Amino acid sequence: MASIHDVAKEAGVSVATVSKVINHYPDVSDKTRKKVKSAIELLRYRPNAIARGLVTGRSWTVGVLINIPFTNPYVAELLEGIKTALENSGYDLMRLSARLNDESYSFIDHCESRNLDGVVIFGVERDHRIIGELIRSDIPTMFVDTDVMGNRVGNITSDNVNGVHMAVSHLYGLGHRDIAYIAGTLGHTVAERRLQGYKQGLAHCSIEYRDKYLEVCDYSFEGGMVAMRKLLHLQSPPTAVVCTSDMAAMGAIHEIEAWGFSVPGDISVVGFDNIFEAKVFKPSLTTVNQNIHNIGARSIEHLISMIENPEYSPPEIMEPASLVIRQSTGKVKVSEDQSR
Repeated sequence: MASIHDVAKEAGVSVATVSKVINHYPDVSDKTRKKVKSAIELLRYRPNAIARGLVTGRSWTVGVLINIPFTNPYVAELLEGIKTALENSGYDLMRLSARLNDESYSFIDHCESRNLDGVVIFGVERDHRIIGELIRSDIPTMFVDTDVMGNRVGNITSDNVNGVHMAVSHLYGLGHRDIAYIAGTLGHTVAERRLQGYKQGLAHCSIEYRDKYLEVCDYSFEGGMVAMRKLLHLQSPPTAVVCTSDMAAMGAIHEIEAWGFSVPGDISVVGFDNIFEAKVFKPSLTTVNQNIHNIGARSIEHLISMIENPEYSPPEIMEPASLVIRQSTGKVKVSEDQSR
């Protein structure tokens, strides 16, 4: 098995230079870095992780805590973005579990016991006690969809407000005036931002907000079904519905069709996320694209920058949203009375 001394000899450099290349130090020329990397590949050298940690003071491991079900397709796309960003970074990923409802539990102790260099957090709301723990700690942290900042804490989110606003404007342009909204659990940052976008969209289109057209669900397929069922029971059901997630939108469509109505013939439906399933679902789903893969990748890129440079300012990033128009939205159905 090749040693670091063998790599140094093959590349014609010192052992210290090889160590700098392995540990991503910047003060090595590109020419020298290429020579060392070529020698590493030729000799199939694999640095000892423990020794590497002793040299750098790092574990070269970052943690990710995702506090929503892993069965949600959003999670798969987010993790794929994280994986992409980590591939050539030299860091490994550890999935974290956390007893968030246990008052005696310390998330900081949890991270420190695993010697993590930094963490990405998704699905933990800003009023949870571990938020304060992380802000007060020195652990580099990137939050996804939670708008908190600290000395070593940054965040990244989608433009949730404008995303739903665009969805409402799209439906208005198709002639819809009775536009309902299936929201996420209220009190959570993302849900509140998207509800804000719904209300702003209505106001922009000069449509009065009506409480009866607001239902709440848990972002799931089943939640979308239940919420849509309540809307269909109204004396005057909506002609269009914007949903807080694609899964909820698919559940809503399932319920609409179970009642004998068609999408978009009778009711138009818009989702939010643009997961892979949105384009293969029947009818294909008009939805707000929030660049999930990019959010995952950028969260890791900025986390690593914070880990490797203590002077790096934690970022506050808003990814732009866009509307992807597919088959689930169409012009409002004109009643016989209106057509006369």
